[in-house]
Amino acid sequence: MKACIDIGGTKVAVSLNAGSGLELLAKRSEPTAKTGSNDALAVQVIRMVDQACAEAGVAPHTVQRAGVSSAGPFVLCAGMVELASPNICGGLAGPARGLPNEWMVALLEAPLRQRFAAVRVENDCIGALEAERRWGALQGVDNCAYVTWSTGVGMGLCVDGRVLRGKNGNAGHGGHMFVSDNDDALCGCGNVGDLEALVAGNAVERRFGADAAMLLQQARAGTAAATRTVDELCRVMGRALYNITVVLDLQRISLGGSVFTNNKDFLLPRLQAQLAGKLPALTAGCELVPAGLGDKVGDYAALALLE
Repeated sequence: MKACIDIGGTKVAVSLNAGSGLELLAKRSEPTAKTGSNDALAVQVIRMVDQACAEAGVAPHTVQRAGVSSAGPFVLCAGMVELASPNICGGLAGPARGLPNEWMVALLEAPLRQRFAAVRVENDCIGALEAERRWGALQGVDNCAYVTWSTGVGMGLCVDGRVLRGKNGNAGHGGHMFVSDNDDALCGCGNVGDLEALVAGNAVERRFGADAAMLLQQARAGTAAATRTVDELCRVMGRALYNITVVLDLQRISLGGSVFTNNKDFLLPRLQAQLAGKLPALTAGCELVPAGLGDKVGDYAALALLE
C-alpha cells in the first residue's frame, strides 16, 4: 500500500493506492495548514495518511512508501526538501500578502522520512507531467509541458523524453518569470509583477476585486469589463506559453489547474490565439490541449512518482 500526497497552496489531498492500477482509496482533502510552527504541514500530512488508513481498514505501519507532489519552490537542508512556497510561507513576502505565519520554509521531507521508509518528493507540476505522460494527454510525446493555472502558476517540462528537474528540483517555476511590466502586483515570493502575481487564481481577487470563478462567470455571460480583463489575463498567460514553446521547441502543452479546467472551453481558444502565427518556425505544430486526466491530474500526480 502506498500513500499519495498532493500539497497545494489551497489544499492538501491524501489517498492510498494498493500498488496496482489507478484506484485511489480513502481520498480526503483539507485546507493547507498555515498556522503554528513550520512543521505543521508535515504533521497534517502524516495525520491525514493515518486517517486514510483507518478509513480503508489498513494498518498504518504497512504503508511505508509515500509519493509527494508539492507546490514549490524547494530548498534543500541536509539533502532534505523543505518548501519555500509563496502561497504557504508568509515570511517570503511579509505581511502585505496576508498569510497567517512568518515561515521562510515549511518542513516536509525530514519529518515524513521519520514516518515512511521511502519518500519521493517532486514539484507538483513534475508529478502532473509524469501522470499526463503515463496516462493522459502527453502520452508518446517527448517534447512537452504540463502547465497549471490555479491558485498559483507552475510548469513541468520535458525535452527529448527527459523530465527537467534542475539543481534543487525547481525546474519549471515559470510562474515567477516576468512577462509584462507591472509595479503593484505583489507575488507571495516577494516579486512584484511576475506571472503568478498577475494571473494566478489567488491574484485575481487582489487585483480586480472578484475571485477568479466570479470573473470568469461574468466574462462567460458577456459582461464587457470582465471579458476585457480575462482577455488581458490570457494575453499575459499566453506570453508565458509562447516563451516556453520557443525556448524548448515543444510539441504539446497540457493545461490544467482549477482556473483553466473549470473554464477550458472559454480560455483555450484565447490562449491558442497568443501562439497562433507568432514565429511559425518555432510555434507551428505545438498544440495546447486540456489535461487528459482533467480535474484528477493532481490526484494521480503523486501516484505517478511511485510507479
